[in-house]
Amino acid sequence: MSDPRPIGLFDSGVGGTSIWKEIHQLLPFEQSIYLADSRNAPYGIKPQNEIISLSVKNTEKLLEMECKLIIVACNTATTNAIKVLRNTYDVPFIGIEPAIKPAALQSTNKAIGILATKGTLSSELFTRTSELYTQDINVIEVVGTGLVELIESGKKESDEIKLLLKNLLSPMIEQKIDYLVLGCSHYPYLIPVLKELLPSNVKIIDSGEAVARQTKAVLLKEGLLNTSQELKFRPKFYTNTDTEVLKELIQAKKYDLQVEFLDF
Repeated sequence: MSDPRPIGLFDSGVGGTSIWKEIHQLLPFEQSIYLADSRNAPYGIKPQNEIISLSVKNTEKLLEMECKLIIVACNTATTNAIKVLRNTYDVPFIGIEPAIKPAALQSTNKAIGILATKGTLSSELFTRTSELYTQDINVIEVVGTGLVELIESGKKESDEIKLLLKNLLSPMIEQKIDYLVLGCSHYPYLIPVLKELLPSNVKIIDSGEAVARQTKAVLLKEGLLNTSQELKFRPKFYTNTDTEVLKELIQAKKYDLQVEFLDF
């Protein structure tokens, strides 16, 4: 049986489109709906009860749109709310959390950096994962204060963000990290700037590809895959603020993608 219903994704803004791109590349025949909750960005500075409430709101909007599976394309929402979502709703949820395991296992310097939001770094799920894989690793955790706001403002390559990143990366470079883990779905959009600022031996890891593979595996396991080989769907993107930054990030005009304002 083929299931043509859409995959739903939500994030505290435009950053989760970095996850959407990986999923669309691996699963081009799946319809998808993306919710950018930019009005409430960033989630990373909010208390857990508010993060859960916003995640519930986004989930219910995607379920109204008949989504068959929901990707929590936000590290902070995953680490703080996905357990509640899975216990509340009868659809599969795919979460995203920092790729600590591969960085820790592959580091030769035994030093890795993690750039993430306060909400992710302080969460129970992050702490548990970190303790599991980094016992003999020097882990330098840095809160990316201000980065999400600048990306949401369309300033991902500005002098302002370069100066901020230079200061944030400084303690990691001093500790001679050889892996940088990006712990926020907004941060892959900073990779070109990060490569300018980091020593050439530092490898950058994000979670997008792994999330896409997991999504495909769950769709197959649950019998939810759209087996049609026709590209008959256009992905839909909704934001509750200005649409221009979202349009630019996904190159909406180039790929004829639909971006609309939605009051959610």
